[in-house]
Amino acid sequence: MSQKKILYISQEIYPYLDETPISNISRYLPQAIQEKGKEIRAFMPKYGHINERRNQLHEVIRLSGMNLIIDDTDHSLIIKVASIQAARMQVYFIDNEDYFQNREALVDKNGEEYDDNDERSIFFIRGVMETIKKLRWVPDVVHCHGWFSALAPLYIKKGYADDPCFKNAKVVYSLYDEDMKKPFNLSAADKLRFDGIGDPEIKKVKDRGIMDYHNLMQLAIDFSDGVVMGSDSIDSKVVEYLEEQKMPTLPFDADFDKYTEQIDAFYEKIVSQST
Repeated sequence: MSQKKILYISQEIYPYLDETPISNISRYLPQAIQEKGKEIRAFMPKYGHINERRNQLHEVIRLSGMNLIIDDTDHSLIIKVASIQAARMQVYFIDNEDYFQNREALVDKNGEEYDDNDERSIFFIRGVMETIKKLRWVPDVVHCHGWFSALAPLYIKKGYADDPCFKNAKVVYSLYDEDMKKPFNLSAADKLRFDGIGDPEIKKVKDRGIMDYHNLMQLAIDFSDGVVMGSDSIDSKVVEYLEEQKMPTLPFDADFDKYTEQIDAFYEKIVSQST
């Protein structure tokens, strides 16, 4: 599978945020896959408490400047980039004054999840998609990490299904031992509306009921081509749903070197599947 392109969409990447299972895998897996001869791109949100000077972030003017409409409101898309020198790896950041600047990550200073995390997630995902389009970079696999990226499979398979950059892309979603304590707003389904995501798709989302963690994971699984277990302990309801779908699934392996070898082979297996 040499020269294949892998896009990583993650809610957190070390060292820009503290070490967690998600941030560590999102940091070291792209590097390992790149060292195996693949071309990679990695994206995360530019949360307000990420120190731009210390991490040497700078805006990519040629990629910034677009407005994304979410819930009938325009929001400016700002793209920044930084390099992890030891890994010879760039990380792209999705930024916006309303959703990320002067904010913490997924929770505020009191530990409360933001009420508009649905819109923040939509903006982040669509920001990644639009940036990839501007780069004219065509990924073979899109690998998503963390519940903040869970809407990406839907957008890739429906919203960007006819776009040359994404129409042949395979989607891999990693499940982790995590939780989302505050469900998305009741109006979240309507905010998903986009090219290819119309009334039928929105109705299916609404029919699931409240968009809590379990429903969000089910939505991600439904529009993925394969699932990677990112932890040795995953929510039992999510695992049960995954098993019902009989989807290609890669178990977790605590040996990182073996794990990356297995993930690399898993990419190859998923790409080789007929559409």
